[in-house]
Amino acid sequence: MNMPNVEPPLDFRHLTVLQKETVSGLELRRGALCVDLTLGGGGHTEAVLQAYPTVRVIGFDRDPTAIAAASERLLPFGDRVSIVKARFSAVETELFRLGIDQVDALIADLGVSSPQLDAPDRGMSFRAAGPLDMRMDPTEGETAADLIVRLTQDELADVIYHLGEERRSRRVARCIKQALDAGELETTTDLRRAIVRAVGPSRIGGIDPATRTFQALRLAVNRELEELAGALSAAARVLRPGGIAAFISFHSLEDRLVKRAFLDRTLWQRLTKKPIIAGAEEQAENPRSRSAKLRLGRRMPAGDFDDTLVEIESE
Repeated sequence: MNMPNVEPPLDFRHLTVLQKETVSGLELRRGALCVDLTLGGGGHTEAVLQAYPTVRVIGFDRDPTAIAAASERLLPFGDRVSIVKARFSAVETELFRLGIDQVDALIADLGVSSPQLDAPDRGMSFRAAGPLDMRMDPTEGETAADLIVRLTQDELADVIYHLGEERRSRRVARCIKQALDAGELETTTDLRRAIVRAVGPSRIGGIDPATRTFQALRLAVNRELEELAGALSAAARVLRPGGIAAFISFHSLEDRLVKRAFLDRTLWQRLTKKPIIAGAEEQAENPRSRSAKLRLGRRMPAGDFDDTLVEIESE
C-alpha cells in the first residue's frame, strides 16, 4: 500500500453512510480505477475493494488521524489502494503528480465523521468542552478561535447567516464578540453559552440552538463549500467519459451545489433525479444517516448528452 507517513491510529470508528447504494451505483468494471475524495475511516473504499476484486482505489484525506485509521483498516488490500494526504479539491493536481490522467469513478462523502465530531479536542461539537479548533487538518490553517478574532462583528454575522442559515445571526455574532472581549470564549462550551444568550435555550424536540452556528464556523474554517465547488469542477475533468461520480451531502448548502453541477447537460447525465436517502433500517442503526443525500452523475462526452434518467432507489 502506498501511503504517506502518519502517526499510529487512534480510536476512529465510523459507520459508513449509504454504503451499498454508493458502491452499486458506481457500476465499476474489471480493472477500474476509483478515487475516494473523502477517505475518512476507509469505509467506502473498503466496500469498493471487497465488491470488486480487480478494482484499485486512490483515497484522499487531510486529517492525519483518519489517514492512520484508514491505512490500518485497508492494509489487507495491499497495493490495490493508495492514500494521499491532500484537500480533495486538489485531486486533479495530485493525480497528475501520480501520472494519472483520468479515473473510472469518484466518491465523495461530505459528512464530518463521528470520531471528528465526538472528539472534544477537535472542537467541532458543543457536547463536551474542547478548544475552539474545528480544523479537518489540525496541523495547519486558521482555527475557529482565530476566525472569530479576525472577523468583524458584521463579517461574523454574515458567516453565521449564510453558512449556518441562522436567522438571528446578528444577535449571535454580538454575543460571541462580547464573550471574546470579556475573556469568556476559551472553549466550545463557552461558545455555546454565548449563542444561548443570543437565541435562548433549546426547545423540546428541536435542534440545539448552537447547531447552526457551529456548522457555519466549521464550514468557514475548512472552506468546505469552496472545496466542494473545486472538487465538482475537477471531477468533470478527471472522470473518463462514462465514469460515475457519487456525492453524499448532509445539508442543503452542499446538496444544492451538487445538484446544480449535475444539471449541466454538457458535462453530466443525472442518474438520480431525486437524491437517494438512507432506508429505515440504516437510519435506526445510524441516526446521523437521516440527513444524508446521495446523488449520482455520469460523465458525458462533449455533445453526446443522454437525457434518460435512471431511477435508483434505496431499499
